[in-house]
Amino acid sequence: MKGHIKPHYQKRLLHRLKIVQGQIRGLVGMVEDEQYCIDILNQSSAVQESLKSFDTLMLDNHLRTHIAPRSSNTADEKYLQELLKIYKFKNK
Repeated sequence: MKGHIKPHYQKRLLHRLKIVQGQIRGLVGMVEDEQYCIDILNQSSAVQESLKSFDTLMLDNHLRTHIAPRSSNTADEKYLQELLKIYKFKNK
């Protein structure tokens, strides 16, 4: 479905993906240059953390565009925040 990523989120999501893209290029270069394994693993870990951050932001957008509009309950914001906390905790 087109048009379901809020502009504010889209800008932030694209920014994060460009960071990941740069990190991946760096990782490829490190492997090509046969750098120290632990340094490569550290870079790989940074890429994975960046993707987790992207996923959390994408989930936040999804909850706010697809889930929250279906309810008029004022407690929804707290509910959404709790869902995001659980997601972040699960992905530590």
